[in-house]
Amino acid sequence: MNTVYEVAGVPVNSCLMFDDEWAARRFPRRDLLLGFCDACGFLSNTVFDSSVQEYSDRYEDQQSFSPRFRAFQTRLIDGLINRYDIRDKDVLEIGCSKGDFLIELCRRGGNRGVGVDPSCIPGRVSEPGAEHVRFIQAYYSEDLSDIPCDVVCCRHTLEHIHQTSDFVAMVRSAIGPRLGTLVFFELPDVRRILRERAFWDIYYEHCSYFSLGSLARMFRASRFDVLQLEADYDDQYLLIVARPTVEPTLPSLPQEDDLEALRKEVAGFREEAGARIEAWRRRIRDLAKQGKRIAVWGSGSKCVSFLSTLDICDEIAAVVDINPHRHGRFLARSGKRVDAPQVLRDVKPDVVIVMNPIYCEEIGRDLDAMAVSAELVAV
Repeated sequence: MNTVYEVAGVPVNSCLMFDDEWAARRFPRRDLLLGFCDACGFLSNTVFDSSVQEYSDRYEDQQSFSPRFRAFQTRLIDGLINRYDIRDKDVLEIGCSKGDFLIELCRRGGNRGVGVDPSCIPGRVSEPGAEHVRFIQAYYSEDLSDIPCDVVCCRHTLEHIHQTSDFVAMVRSAIGPRLGTLVFFELPDVRRILRERAFWDIYYEHCSYFSLGSLARMFRASRFDVLQLEADYDDQYLLIVARPTVEPTLPSLPQEDDLEALRKEVAGFREEAGARIEAWRRRIRDLAKQGKRIAVWGSGSKCVSFLSTLDICDEIAAVVDINPHRHGRFLARSGKRVDAPQVLRDVKPDVVIVMNPIYCEEIGRDLDAMAVSAELVAV
């Protein structure tokens, strides 16, 4: 693989939450070396060490506290139900997180669900539909291949797996001869990351990165036919829907022919990411020298990667998040405490850095409701 990007000493997991600053600052770090396969378009952290990964109940990645995200999730679920008649079905979700997607899919389609994830917390989401879902706190493996399912969902999990083709092959093997089984995966779009030079969207536990084309190529090689292939959520996420086949399949969708464009975007990122990092570092330090108070809105992986890569901490007056399960806890490496947005009434920031531009509108409304006047700056 050709080296695209490297950064030293990043936290080995960016969604783990810590109860004290000392533990957060001392959390293990590793180097990250992003490589690109010119032949197939796959990108991965070539020095990834899976043995240092932890997915447990202190892994906090629930996004559905955002109205914008919840609207997207509902639209996505309704689209899947209506297009593929996912009604009165058995649904397996691999990497279900806290279960909100699976519960809503079961409620809106009258389905039954099983969620598998070592970080799931049964009972966290108690909305209608939860009574039709059971959770297994474990990694998905061949030992769980006997779970009955008409539909397999896997959202924002594949990018955490280094041996991705082996994993997809395992899913195909578990399905066996049931060729009517529907498979739906969702994961980040690497082309958007490359185009925007979004270094904050590259972090250690995301060891595998796909474009539409490279994702489809892997699924087809693993004996799936690709039915739907698209980017959504402001082109941040890739969506793929497939059904198993007896033999590998050939490309049939125009989105699959993206390798040449991907090569150009990789080259652009390689050339310009360093300057992008330095520009952000200089901008934040200059604001701090001017006495400006800076807050960061959004404490997830993007925030941890942003602060770690820039090696900044004291320049940030506050980190806030709408997820109440993050409040009062601390971020890996920087040790920054996460607070509820209401703390900004006292902090009185001059600048609020928004870690995902898609939330600027709702964040602006929240700031207005709190009578907090600050410049919103999206990464």
